[in-house]
Amino acid sequence: MKRYSKLIIAAIIALIFIGTFVFLWQKSQPKEVVYNEFTPKLDSIQKTTIITGKIEPRNEVNIKPQISGIISELLKEPGDYVNAGDVIAKVKVIPDMAQLSSAEMRVRLAEINLKQAQTDFEREQNLFNQKLVSADEFDKVKISLNQAKHEKLAAQDALEVVRDGVSKSNAKASSTLIRSTISGVILDIPVKVGNSVILSNTFNDGTTIATVANMKDLIFRGNIDETEVGQLVNGMNMKITIGALQDLKFDAALEYISPKAIESNGTNQFEIKAAVKLVEGGKIRSGYSANAEIVLDKADKVLCIPESAIEFSGDSTFVYVIKGEGKGKTYERTAVTTGLSDGVNIEIKKGITAKDKVRGPEIVADDKD
Repeated sequence: MKRYSKLIIAAIIALIFIGTFVFLWQKSQPKEVVYNEFTPKLDSIQKTTIITGKIEPRNEVNIKPQISGIISELLKEPGDYVNAGDVIAKVKVIPDMAQLSSAEMRVRLAEINLKQAQTDFEREQNLFNQKLVSADEFDKVKISLNQAKHEKLAAQDALEVVRDGVSKSNAKASSTLIRSTISGVILDIPVKVGNSVILSNTFNDGTTIATVANMKDLIFRGNIDETEVGQLVNGMNMKITIGALQDLKFDAALEYISPKAIESNGTNQFEIKAAVKLVEGGKIRSGYSANAEIVLDKADKVLCIPESAIEFSGDSTFVYVIKGEGKGKTYERTAVTTGLSDGVNIEIKKGITAKDKVRGPEIVADDKD
């Protein structure tokens, strides 16, 4: 039994040795290199770029108060549509004490002057009735009385404006009523009831009550790299895509290219603007992120091959033209003149024809499977 066991063990060891030798021999044998093969074809190539930006109204108007005070009532909300002249909010005036005192003093003086003018008029009227004064003298006194009455009304209006922000004579044009200056959609109301607001003057911009914009006149705003901006011209068509609206797409026309670059992430960028052509049923909100695809260059019906088949060597480009078939197949290195590329295919201007077949990259093991 021991003899047979030794023979079996020796046979197993021999089989393992022989199998290892065969495996290593097979691995050491050179593998056949297989390449992709391509036939040049006539096709259209276009070079495009994607610009990231956002959608916004062409003009946003900040509505500011004409007087300082406190917001007493808000009549609109963000998202509401307003016409020019619609009231958005009401302001309660907090009068300036110096102005209030001056206005009250003006009223008191006007009342004194009116009382004196009334007395002079009555005295002059009695003399005129007795024909003791001329009509010319009587008319002057009468005019003075009318002037005193108007001064009293003007002083009273001024007092009401300073004290209440509105007078009886100009209630419809009251500066306490904050009205929209344009027709459009209210994008934002940054104040609340009870907030203090100030009017715009030389020293400050004033408090913004609301921001209103015409949402039917939108633009795409984005930045393009300096290496591509030279290929842009005003009027070029763009395809805008808004991912937030289930990849809604619509057209736009380039209308502005900034003459000055701005630095962004270490590169020079140029701002561009494009007029958006809205589509039916597309409810677009201000600030949506969007991508703009713009065709920088295009070549129609040109001979092209996959760019992976091109060998770049300095300023020269080459392809390997397949000669023969089967085991006698050879590859002839041929200089070509290339043109436009879209990153996948490249235009061949000179060097090969549509009848040639060129070698592509090597097929790796996974591709063979």
